[in-house]
Amino acid sequence: MALWDKITSRGNVEDRRSMAPIAGGVGLGGIALLILFNVLTGGDPADILGQLQNVPPLEQSGTNSQEFEGEDSYEAFASTVLGSNNEMWQKIAASSNRSYIPPRLVLFRTATASSCGTATSSVGPHFCPLDNTIYLDETFFDELKNRLGATGGDVAEAYVIAHEVAHHAQNQFGIMEQVKNSGNSNESSVRLELQADCFAGLWANSIKDVGVLEPNEIKEAMDAAAAVGDDKIQEKVTGSINPESFTHGSSDQRVEWFTKGYNSGDYKSCNTFN
Repeated sequence: MALWDKITSRGNVEDRRSMAPIAGGVGLGGIALLILFNVLTGGDPADILGQLQNVPPLEQSGTNSQEFEGEDSYEAFASTVLGSNNEMWQKIAASSNRSYIPPRLVLFRTATASSCGTATSSVGPHFCPLDNTIYLDETFFDELKNRLGATGGDVAEAYVIAHEVAHHAQNQFGIMEQVKNSGNSNESSVRLELQADCFAGLWANSIKDVGVLEPNEIKEAMDAAAAVGDDKIQEKVTGSINPESFTHGSSDQRVEWFTKGYNSGDYKSCNTFN
């Protein structure tokens, strides 16, 4: 397990894991139907927005149970990973005279309200550009292991968070707007996703010399990237692969771009739009 306590930066995490939906939203059946198609979605924000807005509004109970009272180890982990990402992005922004406003991360179970609509486990970890918030049901990682064969681990989970923070940075820096103006083609979506993987690699590079990662732990992140390649998901779900319908990139592409960011540590190396 990585030594996360060597990171002192902390991010803004809101814990809603026991604030259960009591009206509207979707049931567990709907979650099971969609999760394989939306795994690690960080996908085209317009697609995510459409899915969320089609889900009926929900209400939630307003108090957390004793199980989640105070800060538990997962909340501390998520805050630490988020904080270290924010620290890196603030440095990148400052180097080019841009501003960076850190995102919020909401932990939830099953479903929760967001400015993009109802965030559900079926959509997977995702970034909502309307409220600059990342939504994460950590039970998603059980699906990553059980349904898609990823080895899992805390570094793999940190990669997922870093990927979503990367989408926030893309939104802050106007990259998402450029993609939207280009017509939101599948090719543009793939390039956006691969860039987010490269940015996640930059984050892993930024903590490389702090002593957080044990030898070979970076392979957990690469394994997670490979597990959510379009080709692997399509083959798992449909038994066939259609590259023309890719929106996130193949397993090999995702690992390649994460590795490029990790090895270079250079923001400019992540320009997937050339």
